[in-house]
Amino acid sequence: MPAKGNADSRVSALPIFAGFAGLAIVANLVTGIGYVALHDGASRSAAPSRPVAGALPAPSTATVNSLLQRRSHAVLAHDRAAFLATVDPSGQAFRAGQEVLFDNLAEVPLTGWKESLADTRPAVAADDGWTARLRLAYRLRGYDRRELVYTEYLTFDRRPGTGWVVSGDGAAHGLRDDPQIWSGGSLKVVRGRRSIVLAEDGAVAGQDARARTAELRDIADRLDQGVGIVSGVVGDRWSRRVVALVPATEQKAEELVGDVRNLGDIAALATVTGDAGGTATGEDRVVISPTAFGRLNALGRHVVLTHELVHVAMGGARDGKTPMWLIEGLADYVGYKDAGVATKAAGRELKNLISSGDMPSAPPGRTEFEGSGDRLSAAYEEAWLACRMIAERYGEDTLVRLYRTAEGEPGASGDPRIEDRALRTVLGIGSARFDEEWRSYVRGVLS
Repeated sequence: MPAKGNADSRVSALPIFAGFAGLAIVANLVTGIGYVALHDGASRSAAPSRPVAGALPAPSTATVNSLLQRRSHAVLAHDRAAFLATVDPSGQAFRAGQEVLFDNLAEVPLTGWKESLADTRPAVAADDGWTARLRLAYRLRGYDRRELVYTEYLTFDRRPGTGWVVSGDGAAHGLRDDPQIWSGGSLKVVRGRRSIVLAEDGAVAGQDARARTAELRDIADRLDQGVGIVSGVVGDRWSRRVVALVPATEQKAEELVGDVRNLGDIAALATVTGDAGGTATGEDRVVISPTAFGRLNALGRHVVLTHELVHVAMGGARDGKTPMWLIEGLADYVGYKDAGVATKAAGRELKNLISSGDMPSAPPGRTEFEGSGDRLSAAYEEAWLACRMIAERYGEDTLVRLYRTAEGEPGASGDPRIEDRALRTVLGIGSARFDEEWRSYVRGVLS
């Protein structure tokens, strides 16, 4: 797993060729895996401040805890009046946002929801109230195996007749909550047999409400279908359930996945979220980027969502050690399997490289997945064909066993001995022999 708070977040690219996007040229839409570094509470918390002149006296810890307990209980009990009774009635804009928040949460199948003080010292103590850093913990019923933990900020103020209430968040002081799909406009929830889609209900590129609902239902249906496809290859050693987040804008998608890269050409991304508690666990989510995903036709959506499900099933967003050509190649192999995609069409960038005399000597390493453009697309094609070759010559079960063997090998990220040991253990050949067979295979299928 990438270290939290650093630049080791990973994004994978799946080139979507013209047949997917309905275009006359290659559309470099990509999918990805990554770790949400921004969900590390320690990296986002503010240093406790000293009270400023005119600041209100701080509420007691017991008072704040009581307010937070009332809010948490109201969320789980679907008691709107009790929830809003904790909110300042005079702050109309903030109160309206809290009304939307409660209504959104009422649509989500929560099996737990708890706001609590993360620090008894104020993040900010000023004349507009006492702002505290909080620990938000929740779990989605039927999907999350563990509690997800995030950081948020609330401001507490004392009002005549009502006592201490929640009067704002930390935005006025530059303190940002860990983003949530339900923290903006209205939320729409679509349930599948093995999937749940949480989506902002805003219009996307002029969509009307009916088109938005149909799109979300299509996503849920494709994820349900994809669960069976993925399990048919990698087995049932995973939850076989998935949560998809569908924001209305690229900006919101970028907030949800962390500052990985601009998502303008990324159709979807599998990520791990909810680790502000520092336990290095969290849960998998598939985040869909609206503009790029909206450019895909039915075939493209099938391949992209199946690809992301492989990352969820195999823990790709948590894996900092398995060779990237296995992580991305297996996802592409399952995504393309039985999709009716011609090999030369899906491998066109690699074919062009070979035609220009630039035949790679081996499947791509991690650095090859950090580029852009045609060379990045070629890296994914190389990985895909490496995994397809293994499946054809040794069987799908052997391909999956190779992945899991490499994942379990000792060593650090990028250590070439991991790949060599796994290949010798599972296929009976070392890296040099494998690379030779792969080059011959690639030339054969793309010639």
